[in-house]
Amino acid sequence: MKIKAIITGATGMVGEGVLLACLRNPDVEAVLLLNRKASGYTHPKLKEVLHADFEHLKTIEAQLRGYNACFYCAGISSLGVSKEEYERITYDTTLAVAHTLLRLNPELTFCYVTGAGTDSTEQGRSHWARTKGRTENELLRLPFPAAYMFRPGFMRATPGQRNVLSMYKYIGWLYPMARQVASNYVSTMQEVGLAMIKAVQNGYPTPVLEVRDIVALAHGKVAA
Repeated sequence: MKIKAIITGATGMVGEGVLLACLRNPDVEAVLLLNRKASGYTHPKLKEVLHADFEHLKTIEAQLRGYNACFYCAGISSLGVSKEEYERITYDTTLAVAHTLLRLNPELTFCYVTGAGTDSTEQGRSHWARTKGRTENELLRLPFPAAYMFRPGFMRATPGQRNVLSMYKYIGWLYPMARQVASNYVSTMQEVGLAMIKAVQNGYPTPVLEVRDIVALAHGKVAA
């Protein structure tokens, strides 16, 4: 199965890592970046659409047709923003994009990046975790042929990435040790991207993928 994927968030660490995995994978034949600002990448199978307001996509809908996957990696940290703003970007914007893509591409598989610690019950103390959980739950209610919620933890950046969080530059050396002692919380960005590709191609038994599921799927397995 050849994949034609829309990627959001490619100017961030996770989205860029997923983009690089897609560009290097022969099973991905086309990539459309939906960004607010230019990614700086060029590639024969890459197109880019710049659009400021993801909640209103009417003017670019023609460019969003003909895709069978969305790797939704856009988002913000909850630090330094109001609860209302975090909910708008995390929940409202994500669902607006998902509804539009479902209408334009009814056979599309939707892969959403949340994070380790997301609260599916929507009842916990952490506002960010509840909001992420609510977003996951609503996405899983939509009639996509398949939807997968990816919950990565600590990730090693792909060599050559430009958009790496500052803290990762300083603690990246810990990765080999962390992989040994805390493997259920550690992966590479390459594994996240490859797992998304394989989820579209082959599916996965559970719609919510924790780190152990992401690593297993990237290597063609199912987590024990």
